[in-house]
Amino acid sequence: MTGSPSRVFAALMPAGGDTFRDENQTNLARALQPPACEAQTSGREVQVTGSCELSALPDRATLCISVSSNKDSVNDVTNSVSRRLEYILQALRQHEVKGENTTVTKVLRRGDNSYDMEAEVSVVFTDFSAMQSVSNVLVEKLDRTVTVSPPSFSLSPDSLNKLRRQACLAAVESARRKAREVCGMLGQALGRPLLVKEEEAREWTGQPEEGGAGAGQRGALASLQESVRKATAFASSHVYVSFEIRPKDRARKKH
Repeated sequence: MTGSPSRVFAALMPAGGDTFRDENQTNLARALQPPACEAQTSGREVQVTGSCELSALPDRATLCISVSSNKDSVNDVTNSVSRRLEYILQALRQHEVKGENTTVTKVLRRGDNSYDMEAEVSVVFTDFSAMQSVSNVLVEKLDRTVTVSPPSFSLSPDSLNKLRRQACLAAVESARRKAREVCGMLGQALGRPLLVKEEEAREWTGQPEEGGAGAGQRGALASLQESVRKATAFASSHVYVSFEIRPKDRARKKH
């Protein structure tokens, strides 16, 4: 995963009363509001923003294998397709593909004097090497009635949620680090957080190819690499964080 530099601003708020008087404040802001019984703070705060962008490669590949046959009788067309399906499923078992990751569909049609049957096997792989091995075996061993489509890559929902959280946490951490540096430069100490707000969260897939990389590549391998690149997921987060500012001597006494 990769991150981008944070954009940060800081504003020192003058001493005064309660700083949480905005009627539009969020629940999080109200939750961080100090109880009336607590000792009064200095009333000064530093406000910063932080941004972070992360990326993650796809962790799933879906391979679709189609089988077609045309015969004079239902039995013949069914047997023809079933034999090829059994070979495909056996190849998947040999590569330790779980049955729960495999879906098989069949369609039978009647023509004027014959029967057509089409079947499709859809397989979700988390091991890309196994996926490529299965694809190569089927292309080599089976005839033209079997078609192996190029794989489709994606990021699983759990991994995408993890990427979103990591982007947000990294943006908050960067904002905290910058706020600490601002306070240190001003001879002050960073206090507790008063408000944390994610102002913007974005996600997208794919990015433009940079610098002509791979421009000379051709063939199936280049196409596979291009598919992985296009399926790469990105998540960005922009946060606003407010911290209490404490005098340095007070912070030292606490330690």
